[in-house]
Amino acid sequence: MEKVDLALCLAVDASSSVDYDEFGLMLGGYAAAFRDESIAAAIAAGPRGAVAAVLLMWSGRGAQAVAVPWARLDGAAAAAAFAEAVGNAPRVVAPGATALGEGMAAGLALLAACPAEATRLVMDVSGDGRHNQGRPPGPVRDIGVGAGVTINALAVLNEEPDLLDHYRDEVIGGPGAFAIHTPDYAAIAEAIREKLLRELAGAPVV
Repeated sequence: MEKVDLALCLAVDASSSVDYDEFGLMLGGYAAAFRDESIAAAIAAGPRGAVAAVLLMWSGRGAQAVAVPWARLDGAAAAAAFAEAVGNAPRVVAPGATALGEGMAAGLALLAACPAEATRLVMDVSGDGRHNQGRPPGPVRDIGVGAGVTINALAVLNEEPDLLDHYRDEVIGGPGAFAIHTPDYAAIAEAIREKLLRELAGAPVV
């Protein structure tokens, strides 16, 4: 794979707190975002005109799997193809506990093995529950930051109204890291679009 401006790992919560309909709304939100003209324009706007993206699903300890492998996105057609794969991705891990730190560690391993040389490395964590099994996320976050990875987060507050604080304290880190929230899955698509635009632009936290 040729050089890219950004290697982006989408690390999606597939634990038991995310029911069938919510899971569909989350993946549908990511698919819709990658079909959006503003996202395609942002992908093409960097010096190399491309990003590499991968979709990881995670739940409990030992339950992390790639749902959509690394793909080079260099315009609307490639972004649309990635969107199609994301929208049709099966739930490749069994629902279970929320091993957030384990999921983050798997995402960092994917970024370390990205087949393209990238100017920036970003992990995009999204979910609706705080860590409750396995490695705690804070130390994993610190390892990622030490390796030059920026970790951002999207908190869905339908079950845990204070989840955004947990993500800010234990998950995000690195240059320009940020956490945003959505009140529920019905509003997730616009939050995902906003998040991706900031990640593609490398926007600083505000």
